[in-house]
Amino acid sequence: MTKPLQVYMEEEDLVRLEAWSRERGWTKSQAVRAAVRAMTRKERTDPLLNASGMIDGLPADLSANFDRHLEETFVVTTPSSRPRGKASSRSRIRR
Repeated sequence: MTKPLQVYMEEEDLVRLEAWSRERGWTKSQAVRAAVRAMTRKERTDPLLNASGMIDGLPADLSANFDRHLEETFVVTTPSSRPRGKASSRSRIRR
């Protein structure tokens, strides 16, 4: 049996709830029920937290210095231009 619940929300939270439920084709009540069930289930494990520690050999300070390690790992270079005069092997699409 369902019972009514009255909730007072900040305007910003209400706008976000309405948008979130509308994207899924749900009512606000359905969205709130789904959120309550997700937050109160006994087995609350986060898939990202479960993945923690799966990769060996990462720096010990990766979390604290993520941006620095990312910059050291990925270096943006300009692609070398292909030799002129040689046609591309891909055919052109005409529209």
